[in-house]
Amino acid sequence: MARYDASNTNKSKRSVRIFSDLDLDFSRNTVTNDIDKIEDVNAVKRSIRNLIQTNFYERPFHPEIGSGVRQMLFEPQTPLTATFLKRKIEEVIVNYEPRATIEQITIDDEPDKNRLKANIYFYVVNNQEPVLVSTYLERLR
Repeated sequence: MARYDASNTNKSKRSVRIFSDLDLDFSRNTVTNDIDKIEDVNAVKRSIRNLIQTNFYERPFHPEIGSGVRQMLFEPQTPLTATFLKRKIEEVIVNYEPRATIEQITIDDEPDKNRLKANIYFYVVNNQEPVLVSTYLERLR
């Protein structure tokens, strides 16, 4: 399998769009004293990670946005559970992140740490390099 690593910026000469979002760490730009922005691939990666970790009814005025992944974490870990998790992750990305095209989703079990690792391989619009987002799914209770 190819090395999945994306650069911080979009190097395509044909690209006419640069995606940007607010940095949710709320770090301050020293020049403008405004909140920093994250751009291109990093903005899409952050958005996907936030969508996966969001439950239904957590976002004000948009109760329909969520993945329902946390509900699956309390189920016994079987191959069928991993398939359902992949499907829920894929649904939320396809429905609410139009900047990404999913290539593959893998779920790795870490029984000694009581968590699952989700690896999402995708392409960003106007970028030819594949991107990897890894996030840990843990029980909160």
